Amino acid sequence: MLARHNQPIAAIATAPGRGAVGIVRVSGRSVQPVIAAVCGRALKPREATYLPFLAADGGAIDQGLAIHFPAPHSYTGEDVLELQAHGGPVVLQLLLARCLEAGAASGLQVAEPGEFTQRAFLNDKIDLTQAEAIADLIDASTEAAARSASRSLAGEFSREIHALRDALVHLRMLVEATLDFPEEEIDFLQKADAHGQLERLQATLARVMQRTRQGALLREGITVVIAGQPNAGKSSLLNALAGAELAIVTPVAGTTRDVVSQTIQIEGVPLHVIDTAGLRESDDLVEKIGIERAWDRIVGADAVVFMHDLTRLGDAAYFEGDAAIARTLAARLPHGVPTIDVWNKLDTLQAVAPVADGIELSAKTGAGLQVLRHKLLEVAGWQAAPEGIYLARERHVQALLQVYDHLQLAGIHISQRAQSLDLLAEELRLAQNALNAITGEFSADDLLGVIFSSFCIGK
Repeated sequence: MLARHNQPIAAIATAPGRGAVGIVRVSGRSVQPVIAAVCGRALKPREATYLPFLAADGGAIDQGLAIHFPAPHSYTGEDVLELQAHGGPVVLQLLLARCLEAGAASGLQVAEPGEFTQRAFLNDKIDLTQAEAIADLIDASTEAAARSASRSLAGEFSREIHALRDALVHLRMLVEATLDFPEEEIDFLQKADAHGQLERLQATLARVMQRTRQGALLREGITVVIAGQPNAGKSSLLNALAGAELAIVTPVAGTTRDVVSQTIQIEGVPLHVIDTAGLRESDDLVEKIGIERAWDRIVGADAVVFMHDLTRLGDAAYFEGDAAIARTLAARLPHGVPTIDVWNKLDTLQAVAPVADGIELSAKTGAGLQVLRHKLLEVAGWQAAPEGIYLARERHVQALLQVYDHLQLAGIHISQRAQSLDLLAEELRLAQNALNAITGEFSADDLLGVIFSSFCIGK
């Protein structure tokens, strides 16, 4: 996409379908040829003008508002023209085709996904975290995620990263000065309390990492797979968590043959809950395929809810089946994936002895569901989020982990003083590069391509 940066682009900026208003956006070094051809008159900067949008033969395609945002005071930092027409798909396609025709001499092309926002980034209107926040705000599935994405777009996350970087740059300056003037009697590092500065930097980084993990969780959510033997109540639990009859529930064992999924939210955190076929030995070809798919989803889960049936506490064969599933879970689940034991059908028993481990509930009545919800948030690593949390992505978490590792090594080198100053300087440089990658001040072109290709066309 970088090779296209000097060419003007155009696209429909509103979602496909019918609506009251639709927008066609044009951006480039100059949009005057398009303004002259489509609007038939000059436009005052940043002032909405109601006029007919002209076809090549002089007839009106539609009537609406035209707004010209001269560079650099626009979303992309380039000249931008926005045409607000009626939101019919045919009208907008005709208007886009007319813009492309009018701008053909200047090389006007249809924009690729995210290209308007990419130009805003390349022209220093926003940094990379703010660009990602735009996509996250559009895609937000919960109110909490939308509010947090808005904070990231406002620059809260960027400011924290910049503050870390500034402290790191100051520390690098001290180290470089010591390397450049080794003959000086004054020990720059000791006098400036470089070791203390590094410790304070690590403490600040720890706080930012904690908030970033929370922001990534708020954006990504976690995948929870409900597993267990047939008729343990897996589908009933999915329905209870979702508050809707999504999965078929019958007394017949093996009713669920395929995976059924639903995204719910608990305290604003998205949970992608998946119901699976009952795990057992079966000669039924369709059920066997369902069980294979169940295991595929289980091994890819962030957490597994292992359902047990309280009404079969005295059934030795049933417990042997549960034990076999537990052994397979232990063998196949990746390290660190939690398993939550849930004992269902609490409503069918007059009294029941507490189980040694797990959560007792009734998917039918809802008793115990709140305990399970809190447990799911706990295993996900969610904490009561402060109002000021910002949205983040997994790549931000990984970049901060790199910074953490480099600062840990820097701490070792700084304690060895002059013997490892060159290694200390290198670790601090690498830590700064990892921070710069978050905001895009040091990013590979392929990373930019991946990020902006996930945007919708017209944004």
